[in-house]
Formats: sequence, C-alpha cells, structure tokens
Amino acid sequence: MNIFYDDDADIEIIQNLKVTIVGYGSQGHAHANNLSDSGVDVTVALRESSSSWDKAIEAGLKVKQVDEATQNSDLVMILAPDEFQKGIYEKSIKPNLKSDAILAFAHGFNIHFKKIVPDETNSVIMIAPKGPGHTVRSTYLKGGGVPSLIAIYQDSTKTDESSAKQIALSYAKANGGTRAGVLETTFKEETETDLFGEQAVLCGGMTALIKAGYETLVEAGYSPEMAYFECLHETKLITDLIQEGGIANMHYSISNTAEYGDYLSGPKIITEKTKEAMKEILDNIQSGNFADEFLDDCRQSNDGSGGPFMKSNRESTKNHPIEKVGKELRSKMKFLNSEKLVDKEKN
Repeated sequence: MNIFYDDDADIEIIQNLKVTIVGYGSQGHAHANNLSDSGVDVTVALRESSSSWDKAIEAGLKVKQVDEATQNSDLVMILAPDEFQKGIYEKSIKPNLKSDAILAFAHGFNIHFKKIVPDETNSVIMIAPKGPGHTVRSTYLKGGGVPSLIAIYQDSTKTDESSAKQIALSYAKANGGTRAGVLETTFKEETETDLFGEQAVLCGGMTALIKAGYETLVEAGYSPEMAYFECLHETKLITDLIQEGGIANMHYSISNTAEYGDYLSGPKIITEKTKEAMKEILDNIQSGNFADEFLDDCRQSNDGSGGPFMKSNRESTKNHPIEKVGKELRSKMKFLNSEKLVDKEKN
C-alpha cells in the first residue's frame, strides 16, 4: 500500500481551485477551516435555515446556499450526513455542477452502494481523515495532522499535471493529512472496512463491552463509581498506549498482573463465536443490506434526526446508569472541561 507525506503533494493544485464544502458538521467545519487556513478559496454550502450558517460566518468563511455555491466550483466536497447526500446531490448539486468539476467525499458510502451515480465527465475522489472532524481540526491547529485515505473512483481530468490523484493528495495536504501520512485505497475497501470497524470494534463493540462490564460489577455489588472508572474512564489510558506503539507497547506499560489477565481472560470474552458474529456483520455490510436498513430507518424520520431505531437506542444510551454516574464524576474533573474538542456553539 502506498503512503504519501508532505513532499509527495503539491498544495498549489488545490490552492488554484474553487472549493465548495457541503455541510458544516464535525468533518465539514474541520475541512473548511483547515483548507481556508492553508490558502484555499473555500465556500461553505448550506441550507439558509441551517443552524450552522452563523457558525461558518463567525469563523470567517464564505457561505452560500448549495445551488449557488456549486455553480462555479471546481471541486465539491460533500460532507453532509450519509443519509442526506443523495437528496442534496440530486436536487442541488447535479443540476448546477460544471461538467468537468470534481466530486469529493470523505466516506465512500453513497458512491460504493450506488446511491449517488455521478456523470462520467466528473472525476470522483475521496479524501478521508481517519478520525472525527473535531480531532482533524484540533490536530491541524497544533501543527499536526490525522492520517488520511485517498481513493479515486473515476478520473475524468484532462491533463497529467492535475490528475485526480494529485488533486486528492493536494487536498489532503491542505487538510493536514500528509503531515501524518496518506494511504491510497479504493472506495469499496474504505467503505466496507470503515463500517465494519465502527460496528464491530470502535463504536458498537467497545460501547457494548463497556456497558456489559459496568453492569457486571454493579450487579455483583461494587459501587457504580468504581465500575465507571474501571470499565470506561481508563479506556483512554489504554488506547493511548496502543495508538502510540501497538498492543505490545501497552503490555510493556501495564503491570505484569494486568498483562497476565489480558492473556488469560481476553480470549474468554472474544471467542470464536464472537468472530462468527463479526463475519455476519461484515457479510451484512458487503451485501449492501446494512446501507439499505440504515437508509430505510432514516426515511421514517420527520425531522432528519434519525429514524425510530436510532432514536430509541439513542434514548436508552442516555438513560443508561453509566452515563448518569459518568456525568457526575466528569463534572468534578475540571481539567476535562478546560479545552473541549466538541464545542456545540462553534462546531
């Protein structure tokens, strides 16, 4: 797999293009501000009624409605939520997109599952930071970057000087990605591995494991506060060590007792049956069933905030005892509130 760094990308390519960022959520605000700080001509495209309109204005960015912003754009990066992208594309982007403009995405969902089918005259690329948008922005401001992926779905550029790949690398550099390293992949690989990682490990797997561990300790008579610290709070301490130098690095840092317990009990929690369930999750993603299930749930929403499955689970998570005890404990840790990654008033 190819990995690219700062010297492999020409930032002037993206600096010579008019870029429209559709959406100003977690990723949208990060891309727009990072590119603007890197000297790129950026316009944020939003609905006029969007709650993000004033936030983008206050950040010093140009803001227009999607139709208008698309018309003269050389590159349109679509960073609206996956469930809204097809509707925005069909209604406001496709009718106004220049025939040689570049369509860009930070996740391959709608292209890979053919929810959006672009014209052959438009290059289609991906620049996908492997981290939440708030981390993409905060890391950039500190002079660093988040490792990113690029992928080319179709290259309709007419000159070797600015191939779709070179444009993707240039964008990634302006967004801080080449400071950390940019890997080249495909829309298929990015989409399916990303969804699997989220569901089986990073989000679904981790949060289910945390809640199950917490419940086991509390049900055995231990205090909720101790259960919170042991099963949730310390996850960051462990994942930081793993991110820094791998699993062996984490083992080197922890006690011999903890390391021994890792080897003894880990395989009892994550068994062959767990892997069988993971394979079923991967099959569901690869077949496109998950994409259809997700979009079907979203279509049942009247306010765009998620369908009945999403809302019921979101509510049950908020009401889980670990959330209540955690909120109370975190309120005592003033250092956690000194510099937030997520500030809903700004991003």
